[in-house]
Amino acid sequence: MIDGLQKLGHNTLSAFSRVGRASLFLWYCILSLPYLLHRPLLLIRQLYYVGVQTLLIILVAGLFVGMVLALQAYIVLVDFGAEDSISLMVSLSILRELGPVFTGLLFAGRAGSALTAEIGLMKSTEQLSGMEMMAVNPMKYIIAPRFLAGVIAVPLLTSIFMAIAILGGFFVATEMLGIYEGVFWSQMQSNVDFYTDLMNGMIKSLVFGFVVVWIAVFEGYDCVPTSEGLGQATTRTVVHGSLAVLGLDFVLTALMFNV
Repeated sequence: MIDGLQKLGHNTLSAFSRVGRASLFLWYCILSLPYLLHRPLLLIRQLYYVGVQTLLIILVAGLFVGMVLALQAYIVLVDFGAEDSISLMVSLSILRELGPVFTGLLFAGRAGSALTAEIGLMKSTEQLSGMEMMAVNPMKYIIAPRFLAGVIAVPLLTSIFMAIAILGGFFVATEMLGIYEGVFWSQMQSNVDFYTDLMNGMIKSLVFGFVVVWIAVFEGYDCVPTSEGLGQATTRTVVHGSLAVLGLDFVLTALMFNV
């Protein structure tokens, strides 16, 4: 029993220690962001790596999510004679929940893991230590551009996911299920509110991007500089990032809709 309590205490202290290091890391990262005003190419390069190279999986996933959602909505609504409301169910589901959540999960799995692996490899090969020895701050050159690029990229990818998903639902509803095109768009335009639905979804995506990128760059910077430590850090990024997205989605939904 004593061994179990000692192990519990050690794990608890380790968890609090990591939270403290992560908080200090975030603070130093935010302080380094103004430096990017003088080196915009660093940010643009990282926007390509974390944004553009994630675009393909976002497009494919968004298309199929919208198509599947339209089919499921039709199956439910046709029993009540409300199949004309399929566009409303598709658009609200995507704008409020599925768009931000799916994008956050996909970003954590693709770009987040890549960021952790890249920074962790730099640490394990002592590139970061070499920069510090040459009086070059890794926070300004390595961490800050990747952090800001991820925060910017996730809302942009979310908006693309939403648009493609709605188009996928439109294709299934009109071409496969026989819903009139005018009814599809008119139902959406008359019932979807810009601030309540779209802006709430974009705020969620901004929060998800901030948290996922924070986890990704911290895990890479804080990992044990070995092949095993790098693998564990990459795994933690995907797991913790995905859980953070799902947990924050519940909290933000409750706050936004006053539940």
